[in-house]
Amino acid sequence: MKAPIHKNIESQVRTVTVQELKESHFDPNWHFHPHYQLFTVMEGTGKRLIGDSIHTFEPGDTVFLGPDIPHLWRSDSDYFNADSGLSTHGIVLYFQEDFLGKDFLDRPEMLALKQLMIDSKRGIAYKGALRDHVRSELMGMLHEEGFQSVLRLMTLLNKLSHEEGGTPIASYGYVNTYKISETERMQKVHSYVLQHFAQEIRLGDVASLAGMSEAAFCRYFKARSNKTFIDFVNEIRIGHACKLLLEDQWTIAQIAYDSGFDSLSNFNRNFKRYIGHTPREYKGNY
Repeated sequence: MKAPIHKNIESQVRTVTVQELKESHFDPNWHFHPHYQLFTVMEGTGKRLIGDSIHTFEPGDTVFLGPDIPHLWRSDSDYFNADSGLSTHGIVLYFQEDFLGKDFLDRPEMLALKQLMIDSKRGIAYKGALRDHVRSELMGMLHEEGFQSVLRLMTLLNKLSHEEGGTPIASYGYVNTYKISETERMQKVHSYVLQHFAQEIRLGDVASLAGMSEAAFCRYFKARSNKTFIDFVNEIRIGHACKLLLEDQWTIAQIAYDSGFDSLSNFNRNFKRYIGHTPREYKGNY
């Protein structure tokens, strides 16, 4: 188990930090940090957890995150097999709110940019032409130095603050309530569910993992995640099912059991509840 998930990614020589991530899998730790972050997935698939939101990700996934919002791109289980031959690739950019001075965003000309920063505290996912532009700029900024990197970031942020194409990720009013001292506990829970969602998950086992009674754990999880533990598990399972439905290689019954549901009827009922369509309708729509 790695250290608690409050990350320190401070650079002593750069105002804007851009990194190219190439590993067998993305960082499996659910974490947060005091920086703004632009991130795009070039290669890899899995589950994306941001705040109280759960989605699958694939190449092209591009987001802008504000400070201290917990996040995780958990690669699919195959990426953790040493002989899988799979790899992940992403580009991430970090900067702090005061990277141009503490009062910069309070100036009248910065109103739209300030609103973008506020919106990013829920996380923003980009699609379409705006997503493609962000990805292109992040790739270009890998090779920028000094003032040019700051200028290019400001131009990109200005575009993001004036054009449509972004969708909020976490629910309205989401606030990170995790303390650094307790994040390792939730990391254990998240890791366990992401590794075992296709199997039966007993509440008692997970509560024991967190060092709590079942009742106390349920209250704790709901207060921290803005959802019940059962909803969290089901959203992970439904997200996995959505991915398999779009691959068009399996029957709906096979997908139901592979995603951890004990019956086809239970799968259909939960899929309709979380997605708003039946599995067959979802597959047909896409």
